[in-house]
Amino acid sequence: MAGLIQSPKRSFYSITNEGSQFLKTNPERIDNNVLQQFESFQEKKFKTNVLQGDSLGVNEYIQTPDEMMETGYSKIRKDLAEELLNKIKSCNPYFFESIVLDLLIKLGYGGSDEKNKKVTKKSNDEGIDGIIKEDKLGLDLIYVQAKKWENPVSGTEIQKFAGALQVQRAKKGIFITTSMFTTNAHEYVSKMDSKIVLIDGAELTDLMIEYNVGVSTKQTYEIKKVDLEYFNED
Repeated sequence: MAGLIQSPKRSFYSITNEGSQFLKTNPERIDNNVLQQFESFQEKKFKTNVLQGDSLGVNEYIQTPDEMMETGYSKIRKDLAEELLNKIKSCNPYFFESIVLDLLIKLGYGGSDEKNKKVTKKSNDEGIDGIIKEDKLGLDLIYVQAKKWENPVSGTEIQKFAGALQVQRAKKGIFITTSMFTTNAHEYVSKMDSKIVLIDGAELTDLMIEYNVGVSTKQTYEIKKVDLEYFNED
């Protein structure tokens, strides 16, 4: 801590020469304000509680500005994902199906062409909510099931979707839900010959944020550093 103590091995601490010299000044207390005078404390960014007796303790780590921004960004993104999921849940099921297909287009399916997606009719979807071409040429089709549910999706629902794929003679499908999938659902998919991808609410919002579906950029900050190559005088 600020070069005043050292730890030769785990759970063992001893005072350094610098620490001994500092104690000779008979400080009334040792806190962050006092320790700021030591360069090693400033560099390591450690926060220390007021000492009692002769003991020294290192407590909470103080983040650097870069780390604070990273922490802040993570918090903002987490809150955004939660807000986005709640917004999705408030939409009607048919609009949710459109959201799902918009995301798949952004992911590159259908050659990123809006014309290569199709939402099936509500009255006769036969267990299929949407269809999208795998590529721009439409060499294969991917069938989509979108469930705006609160309860977890079970293996039974996946089995129904797999049956719908068989009716269409399809081998690829994507099942997306605002909730989550049960262990049984994941196990069922792993044993199938057909390829079905499961996307739960958490992954859905992560993908929507990453590919800018239903979200927009609020603010952009540029973090710059000194260009050392520019100052190369050789």
